[in-house]
Amino acid sequence: MSLLLRVNAALVVVFALGALITGLACRSLLQANAEREIRDDAELMMDSALAARDYTASEIAPLLHAQMQSQFLPQSVPFYAATEHFLRLHAARPDYSYQEATLNPTNPRDRATDWQTDIIERFRSDAAMHEFSGLRDTPLGRSLYLAKPIRASAECLSCHGTAASAPPTVLARYGSANGFGWQVGAHLAVGHLLIADLLMPSHGLEANIDYLHVSSPEELASGLERLGRFPEMHQGIRVRGRLKAEQYRASRLFSRVVYDLLADVSAFGRVDAPA
Repeated sequence: MSLLLRVNAALVVVFALGALITGLACRSLLQANAEREIRDDAELMMDSALAARDYTASEIAPLLHAQMQSQFLPQSVPFYAATEHFLRLHAARPDYSYQEATLNPTNPRDRATDWQTDIIERFRSDAAMHEFSGLRDTPLGRSLYLAKPIRASAECLSCHGTAASAPPTVLARYGSANGFGWQVGAHLAVGHLLIADLLMPSHGLEANIDYLHVSSPEELASGLERLGRFPEMHQGIRVRGRLKAEQYRASRLFSRVVYDLLADVSAFGRVDAPA
């Protein structure tokens, strides 16, 4: 092998390794930046929901106390206020969802799942912990979640102390089987924000043009039901998405990078062998 070929081969290897290392570093940097930005948004949204909860407890509930004796008004309940507040925000930011997951709720929609119960137990075992976050796989893909503890206050016991002391309007709406026996200061729930936003760059793929995007489990179930009845309904998206994704296949990108490197070496990196 001539000196020129050896030098060119060495340069190709060096440039290829450099491109690989740079690509991995950029990928990690983009991932970290995306997670940081999403987390900042999540903190702001959760603080907004908790602020709505505190405002309801201190300002709205006292105003509706007399009416609660004859009619149950969910608008006076902090859990309800925070959840409904975020549902309206969810309309504008569908990738974010909020739930106040509770171990022993009166409303079944607030009952904690197994993994949410584990988070509540973490807060119970570590009183100094004020926040917990992580990644988990969901039907919508990998998602980031952020959780903060909710402790029972003395005001909560007016409805959740014992069934005997609860307002008759609460018992008429929810019954006496669930949502009682709370204790002041106990970790009984977790304010839980789930971010189903994509944490990685889309690489040029466009939602609902190159791939299907869903923003809720209900939308996913509905889409699968329609797909079962009309298997070819998304054929155009499947074809376009496949063609565009092929442009970013690693084997194709690497071959183009190597071709460009060889062209650059041929044009600018030529080394003459000594006579």
